[in-house]
Amino acid sequence: MLPVDDLGEPVPLPAPPVRVVSLVPSLTEAVDPAVLVGATDYCTHPADLDVPRVGGSKYPKVDRVLALRPDLVLANSEENRPEDVARLRADGVPVWVTEAPATVPAALASLRRLFATAWDVEPGWLVEAERLWRPEVGPRLRAVVPVWRKPWVVVGRDTFAGDVLRRLGVVNAYAGHAERYPRPAHEELLAVEADVVVLPDEPYVFTPEDGPQWFPALRPVFVSGRHLTWYGPALVEARSALEVALRAD
Repeated sequence: MLPVDDLGEPVPLPAPPVRVVSLVPSLTEAVDPAVLVGATDYCTHPADLDVPRVGGSKYPKVDRVLALRPDLVLANSEENRPEDVARLRADGVPVWVTEAPATVPAALASLRRLFATAWDVEPGWLVEAERLWRPEVGPRLRAVVPVWRKPWVVVGRDTFAGDVLRRLGVVNAYAGHAERYPRPAHEELLAVEADVVVLPDEPYVFTPEDGPQWFPALRPVFVSGRHLTWYGPALVEARSALEVALRAD
């Protein structure tokens, strides 16, 4: 029986992949660089990665991916378009699609299964991340977490970023919203009861000059988007970095 990805789709892997194209920055960072032959323009880690670029995650140049002759492409159900995945599969390329995780344990379990299935390995960083993120802190802060402006988009229910913050004692003010990424009006955001506004530097680059002024009643907390939303080796350093950022002055 063929192995299946997180969405239950078969992924033919007759041997451990040695030519991998990653369409997801956090997965690019997680994979052994020795097998990577292509990545997106937004794959910034590892910092010294020197492979051909295939465009963005949402709109990769599929012809470039095919030209690299991958024996596996890594994609994500939220970051990549189904039509691009379908085209790659139609051209005979195995594609492993990870599901957008709602929790830290779900993300790590997904990665564990990918590595065990494709390469029969258990990366040391994965074991360490599982250990570091096992403890949970009781609620101590309430936050609004915008990830985009023009229009405003915030972290809502069942998101990896929301669970990361929850484990650090931060209650997401929009955790009970019907949508995973609500688009509230700015007037609504100003009326939300919260203590802090968590401002990541990706996907929108919030800065001290573009962020705090929109939430004058809340303490701004600037964090690395990689620490907040990437579920790979970044999780090893993310916990301590986020704890420092969230610490009150």
